[in-house]
Amino acid sequence: MEIGESPEPVLARGTVIVRVRAVALNHLDLWVRRGIPGLTLDLPHIGGSEAAGEIAAVGPGVSEWADGDRVVLNPSLWCGECDFCSAGEESLCRRFMVLGEHVKGAAAELVRVPAQNLYRIPDSLPFAEAAATPLVFQTAWRALISRAGLKEGEVLLVTGASGGVSTAAIQIGKWSGATVIAVTSGVDNCARVRDLGADVVIDRNADDFRTAVRDATVRGKVDVVLDSVGEAMWPDLVRCLDNNGRIVTYGATTGHNASLDLRHVFWKQLQVIGTTMSSRAEFEVVMKHIGSGELRAVVHDTWDLARIADAHRELEEGRVFGKLVLVP
Repeated sequence: MEIGESPEPVLARGTVIVRVRAVALNHLDLWVRRGIPGLTLDLPHIGGSEAAGEIAAVGPGVSEWADGDRVVLNPSLWCGECDFCSAGEESLCRRFMVLGEHVKGAAAELVRVPAQNLYRIPDSLPFAEAAATPLVFQTAWRALISRAGLKEGEVLLVTGASGGVSTAAIQIGKWSGATVIAVTSGVDNCARVRDLGADVVIDRNADDFRTAVRDATVRGKVDVVLDSVGEAMWPDLVRCLDNNGRIVTYGATTGHNASLDLRHVFWKQLQVIGTTMSSRAEFEVVMKHIGSGELRAVVHDTWDLARIADAHRELEEGRVFGKLVLVP
């Protein structure tokens, strides 16, 4: 990772150029830097999927936006033409891409995006907080509300609870009326997760996971699991699900070759659900909750963009709680 000069983006029909005021890091940035099988990029590549800023220029065919408008970017990119897009399921688009992953992203002074990817933010929402919301909150919202159908009174278990999607999920879980059990590591992270509203916090370095879940719940089981850990925890997560339980996966930081005992699946009638990003409508719904202050991004720290290599190391070594934000 290095700072360098790149040609300024050029406007095209239906696009805008945004002056980036803040860009947030994700584990996706780490995966792209390491190399994702099947992903071929033009180098040098610019990462950065989550960003907020001000419109610097408006392209032909764009009438609803003007220079200076404060916006956050929806990092999902969809074709608008396939059967899934026509059905309002943009994250299932047959040509789905993500800003900063498949195309050059927003870790720069300027970025060009389709006008349909803009969402207006109020003056009361700082750019750093706005930048820390779009990818993680839309992912958590779709996973819990749309895919898992989390209901009031249910028990939700969130793994990797210090991460961006997980800190969003804890808040969405409490907003929906669920009891939230969060799994993280370390005394400091446990305290921060508890401050976010988690009802029960399990320190995976200090507690026996299955015993802690059993002791924390009335039935000894949970209704919904939101997981990004993958291989290392999967057998225990499946076992802790109650009848009609749902496990929703959006990542696999410890490996993707998870084992699954099908006897648990058919006997307890479990659902194994995958999820990625969200539809445009889901993104706009959750951003309304951000704008109103009902949900709020957790910003670990704000650094200068010149420290992007240090920021990657910080995230890679597990020293970030919530989101690390960079400012060009």
